[in-house]
Amino acid sequence: MTKSKKNNRDKTLEENHSRETKEDRSPMIEARNLSKYYGIFAAAREVNFKVYRGEVVAFLGPNGAGKSTTMKMLTGYISPSSGEGFIGGHNMANDRIEGAKNLGYLPENGPLYMEMTPWGMLNFFAEARGIGEKERKEEVEKAVELCELQSVLHKTISKLSKGYKQRVGMAQALLHNPEVLILDEPTSGLDPNQIQGVRKTLRRLGKEKTILLSTHILHEVGALADRVIVINEGRMAYDGSIEELDKEGNLESAFRRLTIEANEKALR
Repeated sequence: MTKSKKNNRDKTLEENHSRETKEDRSPMIEARNLSKYYGIFAAAREVNFKVYRGEVVAFLGPNGAGKSTTMKMLTGYISPSSGEGFIGGHNMANDRIEGAKNLGYLPENGPLYMEMTPWGMLNFFAEARGIGEKERKEEVEKAVELCELQSVLHKTISKLSKGYKQRVGMAQALLHNPEVLILDEPTSGLDPNQIQGVRKTLRRLGKEKTILLSTHILHEVGALADRVIVINEGRMAYDGSIEELDKEGNLESAFRRLTIEANEKALR
């Protein structure tokens, strides 16, 4: 057997092993036919996907496509009209408390107590989550270090830049050391320097957490994610590798084809 053929065979065996391993393990995030209707309007329609332990998955779609609605259903923040959402194997409709123990959720423009300092707010949330007094200081310090909040720890949150406010929200989501993170537009409205800071934090988190993050910034996808899910008009449009989506060498063209062009085709 030639060296080239042997390398190809080894590569195929590795890919098959990876695929089998992935299929054998339980998903950490799962959407099963998730749908949400407001009257006759469908915000999400039979959305299905799985995110496995250690994956970082980018959730893409135009404004109003159903990304935030799907994330809210997965986290138990809103109830689906039909279907089920699971976090760490827990059905978030009837086992939300157990599921929430594995989950850190950062909604878009997540609520912050503007009159508090990051230190005060993080301690407050740690206590609210039932973290004991002995462990509380250690867990807060871990989240502060991971999100690099040391320089603003005792400043009033209202006086922080948007980038630091996002980091405070992310630190809050990390306090109880969850296995799963669901982050809705974590870099929305940030300047390039702030985006770099959040991206650095996400890379560190991606080494040990399972992450589903939504974004509008396509060039972030290759820098952060292992896989891409695209949703359009409430329906799944793509679920696969970045390489396959970017095979034309232009993510923007692929995104347009799956969204705008698909909508135009449907209207003909």
